[in-house]
Amino acid sequence: MEQWLNLTIATLLFFIFLTVILTLTLAAVGKSLGIRRKYIEILLLVFEFGRKRIDSYAASEKHKHDLIEEDVDDEGLPDVDSLSDTSQESEVAVSDGDQVIHRDISISAVEGIKIPSKRPDYDLTYRREFHVSDVMYFSKCGMEAIIQDDVTQRFTAAELKNWNLLTRTDRGYHFISVRLTILWWLGCFVRYCILLPFRTTLCFVGLGLLITSTFLIGYIPEGRYKRLFNKALSLMSHRILCRAMSAVVTFHYIEHRPQNGICVANHTSPLDVVILSSDNCYAMVGQSHSGFLGIMQRALSRATSHIWFERSEIKDRLVVSQRMRDHVNDENKLPILIFPEGTCVNNTSVMMFKKGGFEVSPVVYPVAVKYDSRFGDMFWNSSKDSMVRHIFNIMTSWALVVDIWYLPPMKKQENEDAVQFSSRVKSEIARQGGLVDLEWDGQLKRMKAKEIWKSKSQQDYCRLLKLE
Repeated sequence: MEQWLNLTIATLLFFIFLTVILTLTLAAVGKSLGIRRKYIEILLLVFEFGRKRIDSYAASEKHKHDLIEEDVDDEGLPDVDSLSDTSQESEVAVSDGDQVIHRDISISAVEGIKIPSKRPDYDLTYRREFHVSDVMYFSKCGMEAIIQDDVTQRFTAAELKNWNLLTRTDRGYHFISVRLTILWWLGCFVRYCILLPFRTTLCFVGLGLLITSTFLIGYIPEGRYKRLFNKALSLMSHRILCRAMSAVVTFHYIEHRPQNGICVANHTSPLDVVILSSDNCYAMVGQSHSGFLGIMQRALSRATSHIWFERSEIKDRLVVSQRMRDHVNDENKLPILIFPEGTCVNNTSVMMFKKGGFEVSPVVYPVAVKYDSRFGDMFWNSSKDSMVRHIFNIMTSWALVVDIWYLPPMKKQENEDAVQFSSRVKSEIARQGGLVDLEWDGQLKRMKAKEIWKSKSQQDYCRLLKLE
């Protein structure tokens, strides 16, 4: 019996070792057997089964509720449907998607207060008199803005329409039926007991290869061979790291892949760099970090030129701009990868692009990144989770499915300043990725609104109430 047990354990360890070696080899050469895509197809079938069970449960609960209401109505109490339409109109209007309420007035960072044309009595082009009742209307609009604004909801995890059997997206669905409970426990076992150890092994191998290779490449003199070694080992390391997240990445329009200059992309997670670097090599520009990210920044800087700066020091910005110009003018250097939003957004929208990178070069290469949130949430809420916790959440998710679009290079037009240029590039990225195009500054999640924005809204409000 003991011999059979030892043989079984040895066979299992050999199979695991063989799987790790095969995965590393395929990742190193950029090949795949198609197992991950088949795994994604199976997950979609599982999610569909869970959705049907939840819908069935919801339908049965609704039927029970309707029966209870019928019993109450039979006892002589008033029917809900017979209530006046006035009370229904006073309720908050609920809409589909991310909208929670319908707002009569919207506030824009560029246009200020925007009044719908269906209310001509509040149109600025009309002369009107002040009424005390106006206070109630604008108070209601203010409450609507507090309940749902365009900024706050972009820095929380987007709500899924259908449950993906992950604990952190749980609403108690796994208690609906025995089969769904068994399926949920089975999913936990697969993710934590099988996939997590396997992914952790690949992660350490990929990180070890990246740090070791960049350390050794740092001793090679500048020139063609250093660039070739850096590209080969960088692609290999990042592809292994992608396998550590069970990443299924689809690259579109690879003929537009940047070779030099400035590449700009929307930002969801620090791991965007890993995803993009699995297909191309980039030089990074970003804020200096401590801890784990700081170690990676120092390791990457040994192999090629990267630009790190302190956000709080204004003098650094001038130095960074000059270093970027020198970098772009050197055709032998890698394209600079920039995330102009300056912060991570929750994969639903693109927020205002900082103009700095668009002042350096008249040509930029846009890249749109869109994750499939059904398999795991890639958004990093830095105020809530540490970087290590964020990586753990991803590695214990089902998979990482992402589409990357290389867009044609965009050139700055005549009489167009850097702000207008950045806004045009942002709109194109949002259109291609199916994201909401927002004009608000992403830094609003860390700081208060600028005084100029408050002043503009106050001026618009005064114009509304001005007696002519």
